[in-house]
Amino acid sequence: MAHFVDTERVAEQLEAIRAQAVASEGLYADSLLAVDPRYRESAKNLVHYLALRKFDIRELQQDLAILGLSSLGRAERNVLASIDAVCAALSNKAEALADSPLLLRNPTADRHKAEILGEFPAGRDVSIMVTMPIEAATDRSLVAGMLDAGMNVARINCSHDDEETWAAMVSNIRQESEAAGKPCRIVMDLAGPKLRTGPLRPGPRVVHMRPRRDPLGRVIAPRRIRLIPEDVPWQGTKAAVIPVPRECLEFAHRGDVMRLRDTRGKKRRLMIVDKDDKGLVAELYQGAYIATGMKLRLCRQNEADKLAYRVGDLPAVEQPLRLRPGDMLELHAAAIEGAPAVEGDDGQITEPARISCRQPEVFAFVSAGDRVSLNDGKISGVVRDSRDDVLEIEVTKAKPTGSRLRGDRGINFPDSDIRLPGLTLADKNNLEFIVQNADAVSLSFVRRPSDIIALHEELDRIGAKEIGLIIKIETKKGFKNLPTLLLTAMRRYPTAVMIARGDLAVEAGWERLAELQEEVLWICEAAQVPVIWATQVLEKKAKRGFPSRAEISDAAMSQRADCVMLNKGPHILAAIRMLDDILRRMQAHQYKKTATLRELRFGEERAAI
Repeated sequence: MAHFVDTERVAEQLEAIRAQAVASEGLYADSLLAVDPRYRESAKNLVHYLALRKFDIRELQQDLAILGLSSLGRAERNVLASIDAVCAALSNKAEALADSPLLLRNPTADRHKAEILGEFPAGRDVSIMVTMPIEAATDRSLVAGMLDAGMNVARINCSHDDEETWAAMVSNIRQESEAAGKPCRIVMDLAGPKLRTGPLRPGPRVVHMRPRRDPLGRVIAPRRIRLIPEDVPWQGTKAAVIPVPRECLEFAHRGDVMRLRDTRGKKRRLMIVDKDDKGLVAELYQGAYIATGMKLRLCRQNEADKLAYRVGDLPAVEQPLRLRPGDMLELHAAAIEGAPAVEGDDGQITEPARISCRQPEVFAFVSAGDRVSLNDGKISGVVRDSRDDVLEIEVTKAKPTGSRLRGDRGINFPDSDIRLPGLTLADKNNLEFIVQNADAVSLSFVRRPSDIIALHEELDRIGAKEIGLIIKIETKKGFKNLPTLLLTAMRRYPTAVMIARGDLAVEAGWERLAELQEEVLWICEAAQVPVIWATQVLEKKAKRGFPSRAEISDAAMSQRADCVMLNKGPHILAAIRMLDDILRRMQAHQYKKTATLRELRFGEERAAI
């Protein structure tokens, strides 16, 4: 039996929605008046969309679909025009449809995007942003490779490194961009009030080195070790390094042997296989624990004497706290060193594990019963007691065998109304450098319009009129306040939004992340403000060299945003190339949330599938 649609009722519903959308301009009159004139129409469309979404139109959508009309599922681009087009079709006013401004692309939104993220790369609608590794400060060829692979926005995170390093990165990006003829915008992230754990008690200054073995435990390759002068800092991260006196390096040559007894008293030999301007390269065929101050004996193949030296200062081994469900953890306001729990002779814990919080002012906003998340949600707990100087936390989620908690790891309080200033003193100090060197600045952990206003005022104070602003949505409070945050950000031009999915998932719950990012995409498209899709995109590809299946699907879904961010990793060039390829392929199937119906070619011979 055919479903009967009352067209008069449908027309009345559409008119009621339209009237509410127009009336909403009065409710937001002050906010609309405050936005930059270039955002005026975009801001009006945002409040029209907010009015539309106050209605439950699922039944209306079904009726419109039966009538063969638009169901308003893509109305966020131009709310009033979408409603008017449907009303015109419903009234059989074909001439009105011919003049309808509904387009697949939105020229105004494209212009806003280009102002902050740059022009579209040839053949690709979506920009690729890449977080700069420290090597980008010294290796121009790496930056050139990133540009060639498809990067067109470079991100520098002010949570790491210093102004000297940032300046070198900026210089390399600018020079390589100009040399390649490939424009690249630079975005710098303010650290913001990120809550982190304090340092742990230093462990022993020892390094464990072992050769490569096969599944049967047989040595198949020695461990290569670099011996360097003890007075020269080593910049590498992967190589095994032992500092020794310069005299040792001068007297040693290829073919010599260094003998030692490791921390367990086991005899070990280091075979010198190479010598260069950086020091010596040695090979180890048996596992060894080598500690600061350990004696080394250099046995030279052409000399009878043996020379004795001492191992220089090795970095202290960090010994993370190991927490299990049911354990107690003390989070301290004082800058104490973190330490594991203390057990008595009977195996009972006499002192719980403890660690400090780098931002103890947050304690004023935390109450007993509030949830706490540590290390990106790998460890969760509940605050059992809240005092000015310490929070007592019962661990409720961790691995049965224990999850590790290190220093400088993130802390989230999803139930607490944290009211820390959105702009820290360090952020203000960094702004002077940022406005002189970057095209846009990112504001982290935005919760309230006052956070954005504080940044606007600081930018005005230092005379920065043109720099772009990116607000990062990574807290529950920031998500709930998104419409007002957008209207506040739009007081300056240009602006964009980043969905920082890591912290947002920790605060709101992983199961809600997909829903939240959908809503952010809707609201921002209604405001005609570009969106950056961030956190763990092709993470395994960048860090390990091969992606997971889920990462490929996630990268394909990112086509609906205006920009996608990749984090750094040893395989970042391959990750950029893979993302560039995925985005170009998906562009034939999808523009933002609209399917673009390219011809299907099942059963045909194709050069590449």
